[in-house]
Amino acid sequence: MSEANENKGLIRRFLDAPPDSVGKTVVVAVALCLVASMVVSAAAVALRPIQDENKLRDKRINILQVAGVYDDTVPVNEAFEAFEPHVLDLSTGEFTDAFETSEFDALADAKDPSIMRPIDEDPAGLGGQMQAYRLVYLLRDDSGALDKVVMPIEGYGLWSTLYGFIALEENGNDIYGLQFYQHGETPGLGAEVDNPRWKALWNGKKLFDEDGDLAITVAKTPPPEGTDYYVDALAGATLTSRGVDNLVRFWMGQAGYGSFLEHLQAGEVN
Repeated sequence: MSEANENKGLIRRFLDAPPDSVGKTVVVAVALCLVASMVVSAAAVALRPIQDENKLRDKRINILQVAGVYDDTVPVNEAFEAFEPHVLDLSTGEFTDAFETSEFDALADAKDPSIMRPIDEDPAGLGGQMQAYRLVYLLRDDSGALDKVVMPIEGYGLWSTLYGFIALEENGNDIYGLQFYQHGETPGLGAEVDNPRWKALWNGKKLFDEDGDLAITVAKTPPPEGTDYYVDALAGATLTSRGVDNLVRFWMGQAGYGSFLEHLQAGEVN
């Protein structure tokens, strides 16, 4: 290095270096990465409220749809006011005031320890733990009588966890509808859980047989109990169909909403 260059400051030497020098290339690349990351981070923070609002809106649309009251000419938030949200204690099958309904979704998304519990048997593939409380929704008719109950369900299919809702009639036995709002199943196969024709198969099916045993099943052939308890499996998607069968039977059983359904069937949910 010449004596003239040695007398120059670091910044001056950098500016005088050729544009294609290693030092200048590295510095420019690092600077661009830093600026880009700052822009992306700022955009993510700024857009988060909009993303959260869209997520909430989509969830409410699914609840309206599964209960059969969705009307695209009516604002979603206005239509959703017809539902009564309640936090349900799965162990007792009764509603609890331990949590604010407006804050419960955030706790659930964060898997807050205060609402989680371990499970010994995990046919739904929940990772060995589940929510001990769930946010359920009551819908009443014009007279104020209970009409339908919408409950969240989830479980593992072939490639992903399926998140959805099941709507029951007020008797706690007849299924009004079932649909999933988030999953990563194979397009054209397992993703047919979104097909309106397959979703329509759930309408009018029953959870429990005449002896009170959980009988609903997703299979290729009807069970001995008959077609009232049977939903045809998805063609070419055996594992996804089995996953749906497992998760529905899990959540409708005693480990899930079983105690709550007993209260419904007894007419004790008002």
